[in-house]
Amino acid sequence: MSFLDHIRACNAHDFSAYRPFVLEGRRLGWVRHALAEELPGVDPGFVTTPGHVTLAPELRDFEARSTVLQHAAEYLLERGDLASLRNEYYPVMERWGAEPLLRVDRAIVAPFGVASFGLHVNGYVRGEDGSLSMWVGRRARDREIAPGQYDNLIAGGQPIGLSLAENLAKEAREEADIGPELAARAVPVGVISYLMDSRLGLKPDTLFVYDLELSPDVVPRNTDGEVEVFELWPLDRVAESVRTSGDWKFNVNLVVIDFLVRHGWLTPEEPDYVEIVKGLRRSW
Repeated sequence: MSFLDHIRACNAHDFSAYRPFVLEGRRLGWVRHALAEELPGVDPGFVTTPGHVTLAPELRDFEARSTVLQHAAEYLLERGDLASLRNEYYPVMERWGAEPLLRVDRAIVAPFGVASFGLHVNGYVRGEDGSLSMWVGRRARDREIAPGQYDNLIAGGQPIGLSLAENLAKEAREEADIGPELAARAVPVGVISYLMDSRLGLKPDTLFVYDLELSPDVVPRNTDGEVEVFELWPLDRVAESVRTSGDWKFNVNLVVIDFLVRHGWLTPEEPDYVEIVKGLRRSW
């Protein structure tokens, strides 16, 4: 196991297993061939060819398009592909900042391979000697994704209808019992992106990354059941755990590696340094 292994794992994919999901000539995602051939027949609804999946041209309205994708979500739930629907909706758009063309339940983001966005906050404490420690959350064992694994202080997907600042404040309160005034001190420090195959489909994900320096007297407390416990770890311990284990939620590895680079813990003396830095930001 190594830092680079985690980056490679988040970028393992095979485009030949998919066909594009397009709308108005714009590629919005990827659908596995088997699913493309089995999508539910709603009229008007999906139009499937050997080369792509699209929606019927008369579906030009945001709500009408979203309804077709909701039918697809319910179909995947009924046939057992999904454990549940999330009832949290993500925008489907050609790029960040563009006008959403429709919305989808979070549960079918991967089956349709649409770009999803989220935010991750590194909560850290600076010692009197300048050394850094990081707040680490252990995810609850009943989570559908990464049960029992380590996570950032704050993290969450970016739903439609909320700004990043609003979502950060919401997630900070729910996940760490951090109020809006303190959450607003989180500093945006860039993005991480990756493209990986998952059990449900392709994940072209972008994470907006923030650093939040906390005073030693601030102790996070989870309020939504997602985290069992928070622990404050010296940065050396964090780095060694990421480098040598599979104990962290898959994409949190990348967020921590980025933190190690930006704060000078991981230096150009690392043999894989150039590939690591480049690998944190993939385009597709």
